[in-house]
Amino acid sequence: KFVSDPRPDAYESLVHRLLASLHHGERLAQPWLDLSRFADTDGFEHDNIRADAWQYRDWVIQSINQDMPYDRFVALQLAGDELEPGNPAARIATMFCLSGPDMPDINSQQERRHQLLNEMTSTVAAVLMGLQMECAQCHDHKYDPLSQADFYRLRSVFEPAVHLVKNKSVGTLQEKNGSPPPSYLMLRGDFRRQGPAVVPAFPRIANPAGEQIQPGQPGAGSSGRRSQLADWLTRPDHLLTSRVIVNRVWQHHFGRGLVDTPSDFGVMGGSPTHPELLDYLATELVHSNWSLKRLHYLIVTSATYRQASWLEVGSMGEREWRESLKEDPANRWLSRFPRLRLEGETLRDVMLASAGILNTDRGGPGVRPPLPAEIVNTLRKGQWEVTPERAGYDRRSIYLFARRNLRFPILEVFDRPDANRSCSRRSHSTTAPQGLLLLNSEFSLTTARRLAGSVLAEGHDEKQFVVEVFRRTLGRPPVPAELQASQEFLDAQSALVKHQQRGHDKLALPIPRPAGWPADKAAAASQLCLIMFNMNEFLYID
Repeated sequence: KFVSDPRPDAYESLVHRLLASLHHGERLAQPWLDLSRFADTDGFEHDNIRADAWQYRDWVIQSINQDMPYDRFVALQLAGDELEPGNPAARIATMFCLSGPDMPDINSQQERRHQLLNEMTSTVAAVLMGLQMECAQCHDHKYDPLSQADFYRLRSVFEPAVHLVKNKSVGTLQEKNGSPPPSYLMLRGDFRRQGPAVVPAFPRIANPAGEQIQPGQPGAGSSGRRSQLADWLTRPDHLLTSRVIVNRVWQHHFGRGLVDTPSDFGVMGGSPTHPELLDYLATELVHSNWSLKRLHYLIVTSATYRQASWLEVGSMGEREWRESLKEDPANRWLSRFPRLRLEGETLRDVMLASAGILNTDRGGPGVRPPLPAEIVNTLRKGQWEVTPERAGYDRRSIYLFARRNLRFPILEVFDRPDANRSCSRRSHSTTAPQGLLLLNSEFSLTTARRLAGSVLAEGHDEKQFVVEVFRRTLGRPPVPAELQASQEFLDAQSALVKHQQRGHDKLALPIPRPAGWPADKAAAASQLCLIMFNMNEFLYID
């Protein structure tokens, strides 16, 4: 559609189509779930299943697709039960606060509550304000102007809404009455050492106007503390909220934020490379009714985003591009587009999409496809009950069951975080297991066979087959040298297969096996598809 669109605004029209797609939310939800430390299980030794956790994942996807204003998106996750008490979806949103690891069977439920509240407070501060308050649970921050009292004053905002039952997983926030008991600072962060009483308050360094949290109304069903926190965080003039989220969106598109420590805007965090740009984008976000889709549109239609990451020798602009390599080798000043590797979830989805088998069903409980036997043998009984419906195995990776203590193999080797902590920026390693998995795993080979079968089912001859495989995997036709090399590989590989004289049951034949192609040439076609999945051009975005 894009290539054949003659209009001068063809690119902008493409962006609008992608933003309107229902798959937009599925693509953009994962970075937020990383921040939310989302998983379908509790973690720790037993890693018990949270039966309703998937509802929060679906709420995030739906909210992004609806372009819920970010200020509302934040408010509902902090205080949905207070803001919309009759709306079940609003209560589901508060799972954000309790999405972290938990140990329901711990003997001391007081200790459990203490750990949950501390982890929740630290996550809220880091994700929404870029403040690293975690260490202030034990002592005043070593570098930033954040005291231990600041930490426990913010923690007291959430205390009335957390109610625990032993041996039961946590769920949503809810206050049982509007008259919460007093809160206290815990000396050295020890739940057994109660210090002076504290009252709910915003972190002082982010509250220059000195706004205060007002006491709840007598007889009210809730203290209103979290609603007031949400209102304060989403003020148009808040120093941090809008800047933190636009920096995260920028990081999503460029691999690195304007501030390269996206959850730490403090003294030890990175300084913004383009402070005026950060301020401008934050202002634009607020002025556009906190619309994240509008922010994405603004970024991806910019000249900066539309730069090339490499140029062919002799092409127009080569001199300027080489100059940028010399003057800006780390691309800190965005002189060209950075090369990005696909995340594990996207890589798996693209492999399935290339084979024409990606199941686009949306929503519902997480799917558990079969695991390799060597992994199953390490698990306790019942930790990975395979989903009966086979069609679900090819669903988007966002819908895979997220076990906190066991990551799906292809996602693990491609750096998916473990969800025990909020992850603001994934690592991007280059390791031997990545190449070994893409070359040798049952998933890679089966998907390659299905790609070959899907293409050959269209009745292509050998040349047409190569062209279509390139188109599906790399989004372009092969150049003459690539076409020749691919056809030579098919000939050489089929000759090798014929020489080995293996039975058809031992060959990686396309699925379904094509009519009119001999077994040796069909097996070679599967191997060519496997090669395509292992090319740098398939793994990296230029």
